Amino acid sequence: MSNLLERLRRRGWRMTAQRRVVAEVLGGDHVHLTADEVHARAARRLPEISRATVYNTLGELVSLGEVVEVSTDGRAKRYDPNAHHPHQHLVCSRCGTIRDVHPTGDPLADLPARERFGFTVLEAEVTYRGLCASCA
Repeated sequence: MSNLLERLRRRGWRMTAQRRVVAEVLGGDHVHLTADEVHARAARRLPEISRATVYNTLGELVSLGEVVEVSTDGRAKRYDPNAHHPHQHLVCSRCGTIRDVHPTGDPLADLPARERFGFTVLEAEVTYRGLCASCA
């Protein structure tokens, strides 16, 4: 589970009402909301929050490394607060649902040396695609 609000408090991040509600909306397991979804949920809690404030807050959270932008197949960017726990994503090819998955093994070790072309590989992003139970 994401502990975004707790992490931000430890960092001493200035916690305005708007920032707090954005962080609260991003709390929980398997959270991958678009900026518009974050805004809609935040506005239910704090009606005066602007779309610009949500976008600016999300940008700041990404810059801080507290939230990760996830892009899949040209769909809207989604924001994942599970930034400090290594994981991959399972994406439904039909509806776009995203779930965090924690496969065993090291994707970096799976890339043979001859396929690295002299690169020093620092990280790997693996996305699993298929149909969720609702779309299958």
